[in-house]
Amino acid sequence: MSPVAVHAEAVSAAPAERVFEVLTDWPRHAEWMPFTRAEGGDKVGDELRAWTGIGPVGFLDTMIITGWEDGRRVAVRHTGRVVRGEAWFKVVPEGRGSRIVWAERVDLPLGPLGRAGWLVAGPVAKAFLTLGLRRLAALSEA
Repeated sequence: MSPVAVHAEAVSAAPAERVFEVLTDWPRHAEWMPFTRAEGGDKVGDELRAWTGIGPVGFLDTMIITGWEDGRRVAVRHTGRVVRGEAWFKVVPEGRGSRIVWAERVDLPLGPLGRAGWLVAGPVAKAFLTLGLRRLAALSEA
């Protein structure tokens, strides 16, 4: 396995508590993250399940919540067949609004082949994370 990291940030005019509330309302995940729907709990040890794909073509991403600071941060460990590694969201007050940060450290399968594929997949993943966070920011402001 080869670990790689990707992160994205966005700014919202909404207060951090509001952004975190929308972020962790897992069934609303599909409203801001393209091609993904999710469900799950709200405390350390709870499971999250996210389906990423279009119709029946995609993959299930299972996670365990490893950290939860209400209104500020949630961390997970990816436990699925396709995605393994760790991720976290952090919402930081900034002026009257907030900054949202999403970081992923994933273990790539397939050794050198997986590493080579990341050259293409990495920038695409970052673009989707950034798009999702911008949509989350706007949704939180509404």
